[in-house]
Amino acid sequence: MLLRKLRVVISLNGSLFSAVSSESSEFAHLRDIATRLAAKDSMIWGDAAAPEAKIRLNWIDLPESSRQLLPQLDALSAWAREHQLNSVILCGMGGSSLAPEVIAATYGKKLTVLDSTDPLQVLDSLPKDLSHSVIVIGSKSGSTIETASQKSFFVEALHQAGLSPADHIVIVTDPGSPLDLQSRADGLKVINADPHVGGRFSALSAFGLTPSALLGIDVSVLLDDALEASREFTNASSPVVKAALAFATLPYVGFTDRGSNVPGISDWIEQLIAESTGKDGRGLLPVVLNSVDEPVGGGHPVVTFDGSGVASIVGPLGAQFIFWEWVTALLGYLLKVDPFNQPNVTEAKTQTLALLDRWHDGKVHSPEPSAIDGVIEIYSDSGETTVLAALKKMQAESFIAVMAYLNRMGESEIAEIRNLLATPFNAPVTFGWGPRFLHSTGQFHKGGPQVGGFISITGAVGNDVEIPGVPYSFATLEMAQALGDCEALAKRQLPVVRFHLRDRKTGIAQLLNAARSL
Repeated sequence: MLLRKLRVVISLNGSLFSAVSSESSEFAHLRDIATRLAAKDSMIWGDAAAPEAKIRLNWIDLPESSRQLLPQLDALSAWAREHQLNSVILCGMGGSSLAPEVIAATYGKKLTVLDSTDPLQVLDSLPKDLSHSVIVIGSKSGSTIETASQKSFFVEALHQAGLSPADHIVIVTDPGSPLDLQSRADGLKVINADPHVGGRFSALSAFGLTPSALLGIDVSVLLDDALEASREFTNASSPVVKAALAFATLPYVGFTDRGSNVPGISDWIEQLIAESTGKDGRGLLPVVLNSVDEPVGGGHPVVTFDGSGVASIVGPLGAQFIFWEWVTALLGYLLKVDPFNQPNVTEAKTQTLALLDRWHDGKVHSPEPSAIDGVIEIYSDSGETTVLAALKKMQAESFIAVMAYLNRMGESEIAEIRNLLATPFNAPVTFGWGPRFLHSTGQFHKGGPQVGGFISITGAVGNDVEIPGVPYSFATLEMAQALGDCEALAKRQLPVVRFHLRDRKTGIAQLLNAARSL
């Protein structure tokens, strides 16, 4: 029992946390708030936030309540094994896909995640042989445009392969959602999630556990570790209180999970914190790094998960999930924001739909570029005629967000631009894959402090992919998301430049070379 206790306890290491005194009045006050959180007090975040909080607090109970799913998940796993469905593909956005991706990486399992509308990534997610694949479609609302499009694509692909969708698709959604009702009518397998858990707090719900169980992972271990860790959260030396107090005074903080026992958790934390706290002109922005040696920019601290550095949080994955959810809820209280709403994510969806409606012929109607440099079209109101000049224009900004609407699976080299900009700019630089970041840092970009410079990267598409049942393709949808987000940022008079790569491979090389010459 002692060995198990040592394994699952969350430990905080480093000077960032040691500077927080558990004897202070601030600590005592926030520990009282943590006690109220344990009791699911919806009034913690104020009167305006109470109605939303009242229907979003069941994540606190998930380490225990999700055990009710285990028999259903065991049966689903047995079905997949019996039919030799050993290739798992997950279609989902934000909280519906980030947690399962971390779980799979932690347990060394192969999970194909389609969290994009980029046609090249859509094609890369399609296996040569669908007969041994199970496709998990995860959408809380059941109406997410990306996930609906991905589902239509795979249903059509299964039909073309002579396979029945009912034999290969598993739906995870809230009960009574449009996706739930239609899927049951179509004879698909459906796992319902707790409707009183928000998407980014859903790691230990059906959204995180269903694809993990299909991969053969014993998800009860995640629940056990989360439950044991959560028992410390209201005690006299509460780690969640200490962490929330340490983070609440920071505008930016780096995260790197390289070499840890929880690979990929930085991306999950980025979405959780950025989308939960980035509103009302406030927020904490996580900066995901590949290693502790990469610069955050501006001298901001870096959180590790291996015990090293000025701030490290060590513990097994289930404990990490519930720990960060508690910390984020407490950060919402300290920053005086509602951690459970996401008004500017909804705004991004509205902008996208408005453009799709405007493009009656289903084709992209892009404005003329302000300049062309090599294979890169430059779209900017500032008048720069070269990529290098457009990058330099961002140098005075307090932080830079790079948003790449490209193929995360096949064009990952573009992510190097984050590191190339952070050193000469000496400012925090984030890198996000579009449209995934719209469900993550996109909320912070538009709802957080009205500062920063924004670099959007789009690319020409050689092989477009049609979306069955709608009058537009994946390429058109992706461009609507990119242009709609740029419009939303420009409305706030934030500096935005879009680089459109007429040739993706050559354009990526040109863009990286320009960044290296800063």
